[in-house]
Amino acid sequence: MDSKRRSPGVCLLTETFYPLTGGGETQARTLALGLARHGYHVTLMTRRNDKQLPRVSSIDTVVVRRLAPAGAAHLKKWGLSLTALVELVRRRDEFDVMLVCGYRVLGIPAMIVSRFLSKPCILKADSLGEQSGAFFDPGLKRFGLSHERWPVSLALRIRNGLLSRASGFVAISGAVREELQAAGVPADQVHDIPNSVDTDMYRPADREEKAAIRDRLEIGQDRPVAVFTGRLVSTKGLPMLLRAWRGVLESTPDGLLLLVGSGGLGLQNCESELRGFADQHDLGGSVRFTGSVAEVGDYLRAADLFVFPSQRESFGISVIEAMACGLPVIASDIPGLSDVVVPEVTARLIPPQDEDALRGAITSLLNDRELQAQLGMAGRRRAEQNFSETRVIQSYADLIGDLTGYERWSAG
Repeated sequence: MDSKRRSPGVCLLTETFYPLTGGGETQARTLALGLARHGYHVTLMTRRNDKQLPRVSSIDTVVVRRLAPAGAAHLKKWGLSLTALVELVRRRDEFDVMLVCGYRVLGIPAMIVSRFLSKPCILKADSLGEQSGAFFDPGLKRFGLSHERWPVSLALRIRNGLLSRASGFVAISGAVREELQAAGVPADQVHDIPNSVDTDMYRPADREEKAAIRDRLEIGQDRPVAVFTGRLVSTKGLPMLLRAWRGVLESTPDGLLLLVGSGGLGLQNCESELRGFADQHDLGGSVRFTGSVAEVGDYLRAADLFVFPSQRESFGISVIEAMACGLPVIASDIPGLSDVVVPEVTARLIPPQDEDALRGAITSLLNDRELQAQLGMAGRRRAEQNFSETRVIQSYADLIGDLTGYERWSAG
């Protein structure tokens, strides 16, 4: 460690970052700020996906470095692997350990630096398929390829040989742990640390606060309101949700569906498709697109239930945020959510991609205030007990302390 620094340095790498407000971006921000509070000197490197953003900025004590290539084009993200490699070598004296949040693009440059400069590197998968390569299939499909076909499979074996030498892997759910171990990562190299939620920021609203929020957001006081938060992408089951919502309106004509978020930069962006469907079927008065918002919690506290019909998830942080706000949850019965919800205790689960089941669950729960309250209170308790920000950040601080040989730091 540089003797001029009073605290060990952590370089957190993430492909995308705030002001994007998806689950991965939110977790990276939380982790960076949390580790800084624990006494670490934190630098965050990400891509400058918006040319209007400054190259260097700060959030509290965290230095944020946004790297080329700048702009929103999807394929530009691969250029980040080169610019990150150069920047990591250039600033090697500023950090002692690297933590990669989502290592699809950034895993290779981080591991090259780790091997040649003998700096510990922790890899955290934000999505299923990062280790197996299945995550890349939507993009590969355009070329008639998949992660299982040569030469992609060969490239993945070479890549995974490098990644397997990481100092440790973080599994945010049982589904991620299973994927890592299936790819040959030793069980003792995998550390189970879930994503977290700030249970002070995400909290239930009492009746008066909920009424005030609805007034501010121009939502009728007596309207039944369902909400989804996250990226507007097809893998979240959103086209099906809009189709199901049309059926919900037959029995609940004053219902309102809030879609909180934007499509983002990925290939699965379906925001235009969703808006087109809403226009075509005259849903303007019953479906509201908010775009990216800074205060997601307000929309959760304004709603009566949370809907999350995703087809696949590595964790589902949006579900935890909704539970922390005391909202009952309707979600797909998929592996990535099995660590998050308790069926019929905190959530009502439906078979994935089952439009009829989704429509029936929304209709039923929107009209059952007693069950809403029961599921919501249980969800709040589970969020506080299992996914609090304090607990999760401490786990990362302990892991980094173990890997670097520094004494464990505690906030304050």
